[in-house]
Amino acid sequence: MSDKPHYTGHRQRLRSRFLKSGAQALHDYELIELLLFSAKPRSDVKPLAKRLIETYGSFADVVSADPRTLALEEGLGEVAVCALKAAEAAAHKLLQEQVINKPVLSSWQMLLDYCRASMAYHGVEQFRLLYLNRKNVLIADELQQRGTIDHTPVYPREVVKRALELDASALIMVHNHPSGDTTPSKSDIDMTKRVRDVARPLSIELHDHVIVGRRGYYSFKSNGLL
Repeated sequence: MSDKPHYTGHRQRLRSRFLKSGAQALHDYELIELLLFSAKPRSDVKPLAKRLIETYGSFADVVSADPRTLALEEGLGEVAVCALKAAEAAAHKLLQEQVINKPVLSSWQMLLDYCRASMAYHGVEQFRLLYLNRKNVLIADELQQRGTIDHTPVYPREVVKRALELDASALIMVHNHPSGDTTPSKSDIDMTKRVRDVARPLSIELHDHVIVGRRGYYSFKSNGLL
């Protein structure tokens, strides 16, 4: 009779299936299991992984959760929380490197994917500024503000001042709606117009303002608001 823990064979089978067929062959909880294997080498992490998916909703929701909230989950210690958040950071880094220093117009969908992955799952509003050079190449990606669940303060003159410091000729504004509804509010529309009006006399073009949510995005330019 083997004295190996009962989950040893399961771990090896799951790893083999992942390496052979990729993430699409695994359930969300199984991807969480893979992340927890090294963090919890002496535990059966399948029940914990399933519980996390049931609690948060999806793989993306789990790895995007606030680390302080994850730390309160029974069975998750600091090492396991770090493993989950490292997976989120790696995904963001990969997506960012696919768009930084690239022409925005030819990588627009990748840019949207990056913004959604970086911002859509946060519980408070965030405001991101993407600065472009004269060839519309993304030269800077900066998280400008964090706000409340439904409001982020934005100061048009500070936005334009930073564009001048970077010698940027255009910019794209991005923010998230934690509610998931990407419809712009009146304050979103008014703030966008103020930034455009401050930037225009300085020959800085506001290309777009994009609102991201978990299930989609809203482009001011595509909807005729810019």
